[in-house]
Amino acid sequence: MNNTKSNDERIAKMTFASVYPLYLAKIEKKGRTKAELDQVIGWLTGYNTEQLVDQINNKVNFDAFFQDAKLTPDAHLITGMICGYRIEEIENALTRKVRYLDKLVDELAKGREMSKILRST
Repeated sequence: MNNTKSNDERIAKMTFASVYPLYLAKIEKKGRTKAELDQVIGWLTGYNTEQLVDQINNKVNFDAFFQDAKLTPDAHLITGMICGYRIEEIENALTRKVRYLDKLVDELAKGREMSKILRST
């Protein structure tokens, strides 16, 4: 991932509907479920399953997806490396939110316990 304006713009224009099936395939291949994926996305964004379906059906881009989301106050607890960059060092707010989501999906696919993925205290 390049930390460039053009990369940030590309991410903002990507539709959630185009990425969701990729997330789903990744986690199902590792024995996780759609319900778990939706739970993780819901924890981060505040969306329930019906709202997620609406986001997919309306083919919203990531910019609109995260504008309408109510990001969990614990999002700052999502740290570490994704695509060779430290999440906490990504300057563009939208790109950082998308990478939060990518990181959570990675953790789900790697078999991490749900309580740890959801940063339960």
